[in-house]
Amino acid sequence: MTKIALYPGTFDPITNGHYDIVVRALNLFDSLVIAVADSHEKKPLFTLNQRVEMAKAATSHLENVEVLSFDNLTVEFAAMQNASILIRGLRAVSDFEYELQLGYLNNSLDASIETVYLMPNLKHAFISSSIVRNMLKFNGKTSHLLPAKVEGMIKEMTVCTL
Repeated sequence: MTKIALYPGTFDPITNGHYDIVVRALNLFDSLVIAVADSHEKKPLFTLNQRVEMAKAATSHLENVEVLSFDNLTVEFAAMQNASILIRGLRAVSDFEYELQLGYLNNSLDASIETVYLMPNLKHAFISSSIVRNMLKFNGKTSHLLPAKVEGMIKEMTVCTL
């Protein structure tokens, strides 16, 4: 039986930390769906289409990865993709409480869903999309924070209103 995992998030933008979690998940599961949330309430900097395209660019060389957008409950989208595992990244202890609550909530909505928590490599543990957005706002160095293709895409965009 093929084990399909779903890695949901806003990915605003996808970072080296996210990418590290993708690679780790592929070592554990047969295929991975990166599920880019529409997430209006978070007011993302990049459009949904831009975030999907950046995730596709970052993972284009990886086999068994699909990038899709969604705007419904994560467990509903997981069911639509035949995914029984949700992947969540944990950078620090501060992430744990929120992620644990989310995992319990998702399991209460669909008991067949399991959540697997993965830690990024230590060199990526401090990276978050909000840190990257802040660096972009001030034209700071992001080459160590973003996949090269994603950094190139962002540089090509005229995002003067960061």
